[in-house]
Amino acid sequence: MYSLGQGVPQDYTEAIKWYRKAAEQGDAAAQNHVGLMYAQGQGVSQNFPEAAKWWRQPAEIGYAKAQYNLGLSYERGQGASQDYAEAAKWYRKAADQGDAQAQFALGVSYGQGRGAPEDYVLAHVWLNLAASRGGVAGAEGAREALEPMMTPEQIAEAQRLAREWKPTK
Repeated sequence: MYSLGQGVPQDYTEAIKWYRKAAEQGDAAAQNHVGLMYAQGQGVSQNFPEAAKWWRQPAEIGYAKAQYNLGLSYERGQGASQDYAEAAKWYRKAADQGDAQAQFALGVSYGQGRGAPEDYVLAHVWLNLAASRGGVAGAEGAREALEPMMTPEQIAEAQRLAREWKPTK
């Protein structure tokens, strides 16, 4: 889910004014926040295409939260045409940096073969990372649900890959 997180001012009209000011100066975090505010309709009318527009630039320069949010836009078809492969591409970029929500989403993509080839080993790896790094709700259960469909060797390989994983940034 798109989320501004805790500690965000409740005066959304004032907040978007300041976020937009910083965003227009190229601040990637502020650009992401402007996108979130458009996605949630906070301080502005809800507008998913505008949200996706604000996420694209920080996503392209490697800002993980914007990459995850842009992936979510493609997955849901909100602000972008629904495209599971494009969603998985953006999830992978954020997941590689250690974003737990993106790791969960990428694990689900591999597990379901939606936007990425069905691969239970890779699904297990990403779900395991999401469960261990961010406590993402549902990650542990999703990982455990895959295990009956995997051989012991596949589970061992997935666990090894998860242990050896290092973020790219």
